[in-house]
Amino acid sequence: MSLGVSGLRAVAHPVRLRMLSLLTGTAMSAAELARELELTQANASYHLRTLVAAGLVSAAGQERVRGGMAKRYRYDMDAPLAGSNHAGEQPLLAEALATELLRRARQRRPDRPGATTDAELWVSPEAWEEARDQVAEAARQLHLAARPPRQGGTVHVSATVMLFEMQTEPEA
Repeated sequence: MSLGVSGLRAVAHPVRLRMLSLLTGTAMSAAELARELELTQANASYHLRTLVAAGLVSAAGQERVRGGMAKRYRYDMDAPLAGSNHAGEQPLLAEALATELLRRARQRRPDRPGATTDAELWVSPEAWEEARDQVAEAARQLHLAARPPRQGGTVHVSATVMLFEMQTEPEA
């Protein structure tokens, strides 16, 4: 599955990556996203439209708000970002994720345990496939367990993982 140009443009902005994360836990309106991300509603609406146009976010109903209707949106775990494997997209996606990871790392609670690894390894194909599948399942479980921001009984966490098989010989 491929993100395409509009998808790459959509995830290239850190606000939109944050929106995707928030919309994993709950359907939200532009006004709710604006409040959570400390943006104007117009700015949140603009970024939300970009995500919708890229096919990363879909409508999840409407609700009455002060005599009007507010559309609610949700991130689809099966959207292209979740399964992007197109080689040309990987470096751009990695750059966007790295930028977002730096922002999140500044908010890390040093008193709480986490898990970090960075590795360039040679392993058997079976070990690779098993580890890749386990990480993919753990990511899916976290997405399914996601709740609305600041809901009681939840902790604010960061999860950024990019696993891929490397070329044996680097490109010239």
